[in-house]
Amino acid sequence: MYKETLSKDLAKFDRIGAATLEHARPATKLGLALLFLLIVWVGATIASAGGEQRTVVIIAGIIGGYMALNIGANDVANNVGAAVGSRALTMLGALIIASIFEAMGAIVAGGDVVSTISKGIIAPEDFPSSDMFIWSMLSALLAAALWVNVATMVNAPVSTTHAIVGGVIGAGVAAVGFSVVNWPTMGMIAASWVISPVLGGVIAAIFLAFIKANIIYRDDKIAGAKRWVPILVALMAGVFSAYLVMKGLKRVWKPDGWTITAIGVAVFAVSYFILNPLIRKQAEGMENRNKSVRTLFTIPLICSAALLSFAHGSNDVANAVGPLAAIVGAAETGQIAAKVEIPAWVMFIGAAGISAGLLLFGPKLIRTVGQQITKMNPMRAYCVALSAAITVIIASTLGLPVSSTHIAVGAVFGVGFYREWQTARRTHINHGRYGEAGRRSKANDRNEDNAETSERALRRKLVRRSHVMSIAAAWVITVPASAAIAGAIFWTLQFVRGF
Repeated sequence: MYKETLSKDLAKFDRIGAATLEHARPATKLGLALLFLLIVWVGATIASAGGEQRTVVIIAGIIGGYMALNIGANDVANNVGAAVGSRALTMLGALIIASIFEAMGAIVAGGDVVSTISKGIIAPEDFPSSDMFIWSMLSALLAAALWVNVATMVNAPVSTTHAIVGGVIGAGVAAVGFSVVNWPTMGMIAASWVISPVLGGVIAAIFLAFIKANIIYRDDKIAGAKRWVPILVALMAGVFSAYLVMKGLKRVWKPDGWTITAIGVAVFAVSYFILNPLIRKQAEGMENRNKSVRTLFTIPLICSAALLSFAHGSNDVANAVGPLAAIVGAAETGQIAAKVEIPAWVMFIGAAGISAGLLLFGPKLIRTVGQQITKMNPMRAYCVALSAAITVIIASTLGLPVSSTHIAVGAVFGVGFYREWQTARRTHINHGRYGEAGRRSKANDRNEDNAETSERALRRKLVRRSHVMSIAAAWVITVPASAAIAGAIFWTLQFVRGF
């Protein structure tokens, strides 16, 4: 009896210790984030030594670091969420790969020059003074960071580009007036709220339908895999090579459309030539099961997560360092420029901040995108990753300002809704036939009711409607919310400075 009581007491202590550690984790993460911002403070202080507006530059550096942390916490989930949800990557593996390639993309291909005004949404020359421009950019950067932070807290993956666009609009309107905004460009951005997720979802659903029809629903699944998996993986290689050249390297190399197409086709052909015998050999002796086929997509998913992270780092680092570089440039020269060079310390803040935000706070959104919207497996995750790359390429070719966040999450929704439709269709086929026309027994009626009940249950489980509504709402209000916050911050700063 004494030993049993002692064991129970020790078990209680274990549970208390585990609970203490669980509650300590958020505090530890917050402490590490504050340590990063402290390092940014020291770095900005050293870099701005001797400047006339040193205090403003230091404050801007800290806010830029805060924005970079939030980009890493929220936006990067779209690149690795599906791979983690499909178990092609562990959470730790995804964090390591994404943090490395995000930093590489920012540093190697982030560019030496960035546009200070995201998407050309306002005109810098409309500002009456560099001082007002600096405070406007400071307000925009802080507003965007605050909104992305709130979105991360409520598990909503949002576009950090749209957040900074909203911040720039709100601060610009507060400083100069509504005439400063390029409304046609704003209209195209608003249209992308619908275009991005719908296009991403449709493309992902088409690829999933193709895989199911040609591999999953075949009697001999392995034969279908031997024929189509090499083509599908080679297609991914070709598409991602074009995507990397078009988006990931656009700040260091800008080839024309025909060159990008030729690169994609060449990579597809070489990849197919190499992969076809390898995948056929790997498929030999496999059991004729879906689980066996899924393993063939694991390595391509890992590669796609790395490439998406690289391209994201090279592009979205500008959301943190663009306004920061604008503030530094205006503070040092006293002039407003549409494009400025990025100081090395500013780029370091962006690259390191994105990676730190991912490592500290990224798992929450990664689980949301990869596990909580709809169930993932390697084939579905493949469709999501390929759809994201193809949609960005199509949109870039057409000149549409789409969001990679909206595309990736839209692709996840597309996969889930297609599965719902396909499940409902197959359920109807399997349970909807009841003998001769016009003759149904009570037993058949009960079977029909059971089938309908089963179908409704399946539909509820495949895509969580709560996530559809909350994420869609967050997308719609990102720009106006960021704009309202930025305007309030700008007016507050002006009021405080007036004293």
